[in-house]
Amino acid sequence: MKRSCGVLLPVASLPSDHGIGTFGKEAYRFIDTLVAAGQSYWQILPLGPTGYGDSPYQSFSTFAGNPYYIDLDFLKDEGLLKETEIKKAGLDEATEKVDYEAQYKRRFPLLRKAYVSSPEYSKFREENFDVGNVKVNKEFDAFYASSKEWLVDYALFMAVKDANDGKSYFEWEDGIRSRDARSIKENLERYGEDVFFYIYLQFKFQEQWEKLRKYAGEKGVKIIGDIPIYVALDSSDSWSHPELFQFDKEGQPIAVAGCPPDAFSETGQLWGNPLYNWDKHRETGYAWWLERLSRCFQWYDMVRIDHFRGFDEYYSIPFGDPTAVNGKWEKGPGIELFQAMEQKIGKQEIIAEDLGFLTDSVKKMLRDTGYPGMKVLQFAFDSREESDYMPHNYDKNCVVYTGTHDNTTTFSWWKSELPRKDKEVALRYLDLPTIFLTNRKLTWQLIVFAERSVADLCIIPAWDFLMLDKEARINTPSTLGNNWCWRMEKNAFGAGLCYKIREMCRLYGRTPRDN
Repeated sequence: MKRSCGVLLPVASLPSDHGIGTFGKEAYRFIDTLVAAGQSYWQILPLGPTGYGDSPYQSFSTFAGNPYYIDLDFLKDEGLLKETEIKKAGLDEATEKVDYEAQYKRRFPLLRKAYVSSPEYSKFREENFDVGNVKVNKEFDAFYASSKEWLVDYALFMAVKDANDGKSYFEWEDGIRSRDARSIKENLERYGEDVFFYIYLQFKFQEQWEKLRKYAGEKGVKIIGDIPIYVALDSSDSWSHPELFQFDKEGQPIAVAGCPPDAFSETGQLWGNPLYNWDKHRETGYAWWLERLSRCFQWYDMVRIDHFRGFDEYYSIPFGDPTAVNGKWEKGPGIELFQAMEQKIGKQEIIAEDLGFLTDSVKKMLRDTGYPGMKVLQFAFDSREESDYMPHNYDKNCVVYTGTHDNTTTFSWWKSELPRKDKEVALRYLDLPTIFLTNRKLTWQLIVFAERSVADLCIIPAWDFLMLDKEARINTPSTLGNNWCWRMEKNAFGAGLCYKIREMCRLYGRTPRDN
């Protein structure tokens, strides 16, 4: 990895006229902004369809894309929607924050109108919605053939979920819940038109994303994606492959994922995701995981693997426990999974999310893979002990951030969260006068410090470049509500800011012309 830099910004946070960021014209403008600012990477969050809590880390499918990101104006340009239909939906009424309820209630009817207007829909009707015999056109047929392994299960899962008023599949009728072959066939026939609606959405998602990614590549911008270690409990993944998870004979979880109690939480974190049956994955040569990773590298140039520690050891909490107190550590697949990946799909560019307490075995796994880990400046300045996140402790093979999507903005962190003693450590380390104790410019000083560090790659969240307060926070872990909804204003990155960023990054040898 060459010495370089980039910006973290979720797709949902892009400006748009329809309530949420999409793969539309503002995404293309943001890529142009990155180029103007001398950046080589755009890091995003998981692209999957959001489920519980609107979190991209709790998705209805680890293979599917989020229909919210399909741009309505592009559908209008194709003649699939009318301007009056889009206006009538009222998605442009509230644009400061993402209103996921409004997106669900107002966007999906528009997407269904586009579906019914499409030539693909006409062809589907000719074929009588036969999922076993799809012949539409060259582009669609190629997409369907390459995605059928997961696509039909996902589309049926969503169609049946809609028919059950959005209820978890654990509350469905026994036959379809347990995937009885007869019930699967009956439901495919009963909900054929809805199944193809969800298949069509994935086709349009893929079509728009591929065009955007191609544009980024032509401009010299690489996309860093994000793969959650776990899938959601209520997902097509756990429904279609229960044998790959720690479920009992009744299809109920035996244990779920989380984190143990620590200084930040007396009862730990109860995530609730199903845990993997790693013995079964090993028996199959990690086939499902290899398919999942292959899918990621179809979408992204580089992938950040969330909760890297969980592949070495994972925290197992008995299902039904109200907290994480009674959990215990269990052994994961270790480096064996990544060796299988390299053998199957070749050596890929991966960032290991290795934040938090790391055991010696995790550190060894990280060294053996050769993946760069993460360094976060907001974790660096501890008055009680020296931190591994202090820049003088960095190895070149790492990615440095001021903060991540799980942190508050650096301005808010400095103003309201960092204890005074830690601030004093930071000012001594940065060689700054005490006037910066209350100075908004401290955010920029930390950005400079990250960019000039020895780390091969530096990623700065967009909200830090804009020096925003806590209203721009993306997520507060272990909380529900008011997460994942911040949106960037149009033209937030003006020409002056782009010039300032580019010249700083050029000074520290990170811009493309310096490589």
